Amino acid sequence: MAAAADPGTAYKLLLSCPAGLPRSRVSVKFDQSFDRIPHPDAALEESISEIWNRRLHQNPALYNGTKFRYGGHGVHYKDEPNQEYYVSLHLGLTDYRTFVGTNLNPLWQKFLVLAEDDSVHCQHTSNPLGNGAIVETSDGKIIVLQRSDNVGEFPGYYVFPGGHSEPQELGILAHQTDEKDLALLNERVSQEMFDGIIREVVEETGVPASSLTEPVFIGVSRREMNVRPTAFFFTKCNIDSTGVYELYSRAQDGYESTQLYAVSEEELQGISKRMPGCHHGGFALYELMRNAAKGV
Repeated sequence: MAAAADPGTAYKLLLSCPAGLPRSRVSVKFDQSFDRIPHPDAALEESISEIWNRRLHQNPALYNGTKFRYGGHGVHYKDEPNQEYYVSLHLGLTDYRTFVGTNLNPLWQKFLVLAEDDSVHCQHTSNPLGNGAIVETSDGKIIVLQRSDNVGEFPGYYVFPGGHSEPQELGILAHQTDEKDLALLNERVSQEMFDGIIREVVEETGVPASSLTEPVFIGVSRREMNVRPTAFFFTKCNIDSTGVYELYSRAQDGYESTQLYAVSEEELQGISKRMPGCHHGGFALYELMRNAAKGV
């Protein structure tokens, strides 16, 4: 668990895959049953619109984009001698407005249910699934970004490159009811989990997609403060840290971050204490992966 000094950095690991799972071992179950359940308290539900309208008044440029909602996961084993396991991510739909009105609501804790099962605990919150990438350069450094002071959440904190996989990228605006297309749709959403993280790394750092290895999935963490979940991936970049610094200066998505750093694992240890909880958890997932590779 993260240090208590800064509550924003506390995290919980929801799923850890230290082996690093390739695309072939990660699937998605995309279904309406994983959507948010409205809270029985009508006044609390009403506060979602009130908060969104207030935010919209302050910033008319706010866009209510659709997001994939994290509704839990399943782990299953194939009957093979090596006992390889496979992960299924359970995803529904949500949007930015509902995220602002539930997870970012000053009363966000009132939306939570007292339950051991995390998907029940968070059933009334928006919980859009973010994504993050641990990117290792050819000289063994890890890329982190410092968030700009212009961003609404955690200005000045350190994060790994990432964002969200976008339903719009797949033309998904609502749930499909056509049964025969469900398997294909799940396949496309699974692929978007992996394509989406590469897209985020390219946009945020400026490194070309061709320089990155196929990402592997290492787990899901969420920060304790406003229960925001993030899926983490690991990828290697065949460019060294000097080259990455150069490319970042020309990156297209410079608004969200002000600086890129390529740091050693030891330096990352210190920096992680100044990361939002979901990303601090991402560092913990990376450490578990490193330890598994070393046989610790």
